[in-house]
Amino acid sequence: MIRLLLTAIVFISFAFTTANKPALPTVYQFKVDGIDGKAIDLSVFKGKKILIVNTASKCGYTKQYTELEELYKKYKDKLVVIGFPANNFGGQEPGTNAEIKEFCTGTYNVTFPMAAKISVKGDDIHPLYQWLTSKEKNGVLDAEVKWNFNKFLLNEKGELVAYFPSKVTPLSEEITSKL
Repeated sequence: MIRLLLTAIVFISFAFTTANKPALPTVYQFKVDGIDGKAIDLSVFKGKKILIVNTASKCGYTKQYTELEELYKKYKDKLVVIGFPANNFGGQEPGTNAEIKEFCTGTYNVTFPMAAKISVKGDDIHPLYQWLTSKEKNGVLDAEVKWNFNKFLLNEKGELVAYFPSKVTPLSEEITSKL
């Protein structure tokens, strides 16, 4: 009888703490403008990991487009890469959406989704990047986008799991080991 009572108490305690544990915020709440003018609803990527990258066409890291495309093609069944052009660092993304799209597809054969140009820091920071960089909003970590080609990795549930600075290349072990 005592054993049964103790088992019931443990079960009720576990059920109560599990039921009251808040779920982590997810990226699925966001819809962003695509580079071609069509909306990108991030909730359509449920079940896949997402790598979000702020990009620029005239940066020393621009050559990472090659590895981003290779990563996207290699892991396409379980990962989506999304590029977010931004002109926040040294004016290295001055073009229009049409010019950026032409550059990415013409020079680097980019096929992964590209968002319309946004701001990734400062007073006009895009709401998605507010969420990505604030532990208060994403429930996981604070991060500062310090330059072009910073990367945020989200799991299959849309939860933020990792942040990588520009120098971490898309095909590095740091990233691929998490896929």
